[in-house]
Formats: sequence, structure tokens, C-alpha cells
Amino acid sequence: MKEYKPFKSGKVREVYDAGDSIIMVATDRISAFDHILKNKITKKGAILTQMSKFWFDFTKDILPNHMISVDNKDMPEFFQQPQFIGNSMKCKKLTMIPMECIVRGYITGSGWESYKENGTICGIELPAGLKESQQLPEPIFTPSTKAELGDHDENVSLEQGAKVLEKSFPGHGREYAEKVRDYTIAIYKKCADYARSRGIIIADTKFEFGLDENGNIILGDEVLTPDSSRFWPLEGYEAGKSQPSYDKQFVRDWLKANPDSDYELPQDVIDKTIAKYKEAFKMLTGKDFE
Repeated sequence: MKEYKPFKSGKVREVYDAGDSIIMVATDRISAFDHILKNKITKKGAILTQMSKFWFDFTKDILPNHMISVDNKDMPEFFQQPQFIGNSMKCKKLTMIPMECIVRGYITGSGWESYKENGTICGIELPAGLKESQQLPEPIFTPSTKAELGDHDENVSLEQGAKVLEKSFPGHGREYAEKVRDYTIAIYKKCADYARSRGIIIADTKFEFGLDENGNIILGDEVLTPDSSRFWPLEGYEAGKSQPSYDKQFVRDWLKANPDSDYELPQDVIDKTIAKYKEAFKMLTGKDFE
């Protein structure tokens, strides 16, 4: 059996080159505040992979995506080992667009802090008098540039982002920046409307895009998981305060309240975190996570 080693190892994922495709493996690691925590969240990687599959299928009418298969039988024998079952996705190879495409439908997190200071989020002026966690009049696109492991991503305007993309794609920087903005908002709107009908508010999320071998923009990375999004329960939602969540905000909040934790979680926080991931999966897909 041929052995494979990841050519890219992120905070929570490993990416392998399988020749004509790549294999993306979502691990059970969890990160917060740009640190990889010492614990693992059992089954988290498989939940994220299966949730991404659900959303890739749901959004392919707006834009094609890089997913080929999540069936390990479609992958090299190496990925048919137990540690890869359920948490691996075979994907098309893309030339990635070096921009995190963040869309915000509600005012929260760093956006709320910025708004309180000067009435803007990432330089975008917003109406006066908004409350914490309030839905914005329209979703806003607030991209950031991709950072290396351990560095913070940097928020940029559309114009700044276009200049960054121009370096990678001469003559296409502005075109690609505007296209990914439009795709980001269109995909978010469709998915946020659906999620709300299932009892979940998607407050914000991020997408990543790449070019296929024909130069077409397609959706890549992971999509609308609790690791790349803020999921809030619709039940009990009320603007003017922070919201409980189905995502790793729960972990962030615990770490903030326990600054001496050295990025190690107690078992009850791990158990509650995986329960939240499973609950979100069931609400969105209508299926229990197996």
C-alpha cells in the first residue's frame, strides 16, 4: 500500500496529493484564538466533512464546487484506513484565490467591537443605533488576506483585496474580487434562508474559492461548518445581547473565562462541544449523525 504524507497541514486539517486530485482530511483538532488546543473533539472531523458535503450539494446550482466524493472507496487504499473513514473528501485540484471571503449577516464579534468604536465594520459604514447581534439591513462582504499558520488574517477592503489578487492573477484582480464577493453573498443568502427555516441563524461565515483547470471560479475548502461560521439557535434569539451558539464560540467563551487554562479543555466542555456540533448537524440535514 502506498503511503501518503500531507503536503499541507493546517490548524485542523491535513491535505494530501493523490495525483489527479487532493484528499482533504478534517481532523478532530480544534483551534481558537489562533492556537491549536491540546484536546481533540471526537468525531468533529467527520461531522464537518459530512456537513460540508450537505452544503456543497445544496449550493451547486449557484456555483460548482471542488467536491468529488466523500466515499473512501473512491480514494487510494491508504485512505481506507479507519482514521480516514467519514472525515475525508476527495476534491478537484484548484489554484486557490488568496482571500478569505467573509460575509456578515448580523453584527457580532469583532464586527460589533469595531461598530461600537466608529460605526463601521472593516471600513463599511453602517446605520446608527444598531444593537449587538442585530441583523444587518443587507449582508456585507468583509474579506481578509490569507495568513500563514500562527499569523492573524488581515481585514481588507474590496479595493485592497483586488490589489492583492492582481499580484497572483495579473489583469484579473478586480474581476475576481468582485466575482467572489457576489458569489459569497449569493451563497450566504440561500443557505442562511434555509438554515433559518430549520431553526438556525447563520450570523456570519467564510468561503474560499479557486480556479479549476479551465480558469473557472469554483467553491472550495469547507462550507458553512461550525468551524467556519457562527451558528445561533433561532429559538430565543433577541438582538441586544450575545447569543448562545452551536459553533466553537462555546470553546472561545470558556477559554476567555479561564485564561490560565493553557489551551486545555476539561472533559465536560469537550462533551458539550461535540453535542452542539451533532445537534446543528441534525437540525440542518434532518438526519442524526452516524
